[in-house]
Amino acid sequence: MAKLPQLPVYYYLDHFAEMLGFVQRTYGPVLGEHHHAFITLFEGLSRDAQCLLVRMINRRGAIFNRALFSYPEIEDVERAISDLTAAGHARTLGEADYAAFVSCLPKDVLVTGAQAAGRGDVRKSWSKPKFIDYYLERIPFSVAAQHCRARNFIALEGTRPIEFLLYLYFGKTEVNLKNFALRDLGILRTNRETSFSARFSDAEEALASFHYSQILDSLEDGSESAHRRAAIDVLAGPACGTQFAGDLRSRAAHQTGFFFEKAGESNLARQLYRAGSSPDCNERLVRLLYSSGDRAEAEELLQRMIDDPASDGEHLFATDFYARKFGGRRTGLYTELLRSGRTITVDDTYRGNPEAGVAGVLRREGTKVFFTENVLWHTLFGLLFWDELFESTQMPSGFDWLPHCLKDRSFRRLFAVTIDEKLAAIASGTSLPLILRTVAAKWGRPNGIFSWDHVQVEALRALLEGSDPAGIASIVRSMCDDFRGMRDGFPDLMLVQDGKASFMEIKAEGDVIRRNQLIRLRQLSAAGIFAEIGRVDYRFDPEQDYVVVDIETTGSWSNGDRITEIGAVKVRNHCVVDEWHSLLNPQRAIPEKIVQLTGITNEMVRDAPLFAEVADRFMEFMGDGIFVAHNVSFDYGFIAYEFERIGRRFKFPKLCTCAGMRRRYPGHKSYGLGKLCEIYGIELENHHRALCDARASVHLLNLINQKRINEVVPSAEAA
Repeated sequence: MAKLPQLPVYYYLDHFAEMLGFVQRTYGPVLGEHHHAFITLFEGLSRDAQCLLVRMINRRGAIFNRALFSYPEIEDVERAISDLTAAGHARTLGEADYAAFVSCLPKDVLVTGAQAAGRGDVRKSWSKPKFIDYYLERIPFSVAAQHCRARNFIALEGTRPIEFLLYLYFGKTEVNLKNFALRDLGILRTNRETSFSARFSDAEEALASFHYSQILDSLEDGSESAHRRAAIDVLAGPACGTQFAGDLRSRAAHQTGFFFEKAGESNLARQLYRAGSSPDCNERLVRLLYSSGDRAEAEELLQRMIDDPASDGEHLFATDFYARKFGGRRTGLYTELLRSGRTITVDDTYRGNPEAGVAGVLRREGTKVFFTENVLWHTLFGLLFWDELFESTQMPSGFDWLPHCLKDRSFRRLFAVTIDEKLAAIASGTSLPLILRTVAAKWGRPNGIFSWDHVQVEALRALLEGSDPAGIASIVRSMCDDFRGMRDGFPDLMLVQDGKASFMEIKAEGDVIRRNQLIRLRQLSAAGIFAEIGRVDYRFDPEQDYVVVDIETTGSWSNGDRITEIGAVKVRNHCVVDEWHSLLNPQRAIPEKIVQLTGITNEMVRDAPLFAEVADRFMEFMGDGIFVAHNVSFDYGFIAYEFERIGRRFKFPKLCTCAGMRRRYPGHKSYGLGKLCEIYGIELENHHRALCDARASVHLLNLINQKRINEVVPSAEAA
């Protein structure tokens, strides 16, 4: 295992200073007196004290055993502790630190401490959580402090200004400098912008955002005490003058309110939901009001949500809930939409990957299919507005990838003129050249909107040329208004038939349609772009192609051995429709025992093609087929690894004839290919040659499929 390079002696101090300098330059108007006071105080500390403070900030928790402080850059640890204590950044432990103190003690110290305190009922076999509970419930802090040597510990103090400075830099409630180390060790990629801009324009916005970000961070604890503190902090928190801070407050209010709603504290939950202004808070408040009998207030709130919705999702929920609870409609929009979906029969081997199964069925019908989901729309948005997003917008720091104007919904306001020009280009059908120029000029440049590996220029062309241009412009306009709200929920597939593009969301039995998916389907339909649900009906599909494969190799280790022969037989509706075969040069000697087994000699493969030379032909033969083999993992693993060697992906649904025969024809002592052929009278003249074994496996596949017909149950032999 490669050893990570050693960091310079003053590494963490230097990067903390880098962060401080950046924040002072970029956020001067945002910093308050106490932030400037901290910076001045920090700069006045001895270098040892500075290093120790940064080291403690960079470690987990706020309680530290001073005996464990051993850092090469600190000459006098005790003097550094004394300096930090005098500066108010370190202190001795107190009653409020009790839970954190016992949590950081090793179990053996907890055992000896309890025994020294005269507690004879403790057991060494207890788990550490049980010891912690015992201490907190049965042993006073003063006793525990005496017998567990609390005097050896110090607590970090006065960190809020530091946390705020880190928040300004990283944009989230980071409490350490680990991202710098990850960056410099090459583990974390950073944005190489030459200049940056502040993510916050004034102190009130920054402090409010910081306050509610910290609440959200604290809720990851999951405990009741964390949620009770969060409830107080939400209800007593600062006002939010910006959309970004308001969104954070609403998220905190929703998460905290939902916790207390589930706990049965409906009054507190109502207060919290009212403290938020998001559609999520309004929805929970409506449901809570209705379930508790406050129907009049619930109806009034629903009317407000319908008349002045904050989003398409809020309007959809409000109209649906109102129609069902106050209008007498029996079924919801989700159920109605699912029931109205088009049913598509897909071979049950595609369980777990229904999108691929549907794509194969539709391709057989003559439809061109692209796997799109959210990627297509993200790519269109990012390429179209590249200049506005990545050339005209400066990033808040090198660790940011998504422009802040997309997070705080200011993108449309900041670039209204050029956005309208580009939307007009989409509506007039002249946007494709703009996109292609961006692809040519910016290919491979990192960004936070899309991955270049997933850019499908052909799909973009099909969308722009095969859909109502005004409809595409309306969808992109919504992304400009609220990119984060539009970031997901787009249908799985884009279908192109006779030059016209449409979309399909795939749902198998038991799947539910999520609200964001329903919203996108309605948005696309309203924009004049046909979008539907494809309901998958799993069963044996006689029109499905099965490609029965067998390989011969130099050995059994796919990472080291190589393929010497491939034989493949294509089967449709129980009939063989095509065959494919090739010897391969494995680029290594074939062991004598393998030669004896297969009859394939080194002379036979010396002039045979390399795998890379037949890869395209084999992939073309596979088409949309299901990969079938006897002990399928062996054959599939070797072929997938060969494709990986040449930098290509090989992914198909798999079916194992060995597993299938075990399930549907039980009772045999052996399920090896030779033995099964003997039992069922299948011809196997040249066993251990690829095409012969593949032909024999076809008969096993047909035996299996004869029993699969009309079955609508999970297929155990599908790999």
